Amino acid sequence: MQKIEHIGIAVNNLEEAEKRFAQLLNTVSYKREVVESEGVITSFFKIGESKIELLAATKPDSPIQKFIDKKGEGIHHIAFEVFDIEQKLRELKTQGFRLINEKPKDGADNKKIAFIHPKSTGGILVEICQEKK
Repeated sequence: MQKIEHIGIAVNNLEEAEKRFAQLLNTVSYKREVVESEGVITSFFKIGESKIELLAATKPDSPIQKFIDKKGEGIHHIAFEVFDIEQKLRELKTQGFRLINEKPKDGADNKKIAFIHPKSTGGILVEICQEKK
C-alpha cells in the first residue's frame, strides 16, 4: 500500500454536503463524477496528498443508499493506493482476506478499484485503487 488515497463518506444530499465540506476544508470540490455501475455520484476534495470522496446514491437500490439506510450518513470506506492492483488482490487473497471484488473494476477519478470485505478488516470497508494508465 502506497498511501491513503481517499476516505469515502456516504451522504444523503450531495449539494448540502459539498457546502459543508467546502466550509470545513476551506476548499471547493474539484470534481463530480457519476459511476453508473455503482449507482453513485461522487464529489472529490483534495487535502494535501489525500482526498475526501463524498458519495450520494443515484438510485434507491445502490450500495450507498443501502449503507445509509442501515447505518446513516458517515464514513463508508478508506481507500489505499497500490502500484499493481491485480497483484495486490492475489496477495490479499493468499493472506486470507475476503475480497468483495476478485478482479478490479472501473471506479471514479480515473481509478481501477476493488473492495475488501469488512469482515476481514475489523469492520472497515477497504478499497484498493490504482490509477488507470
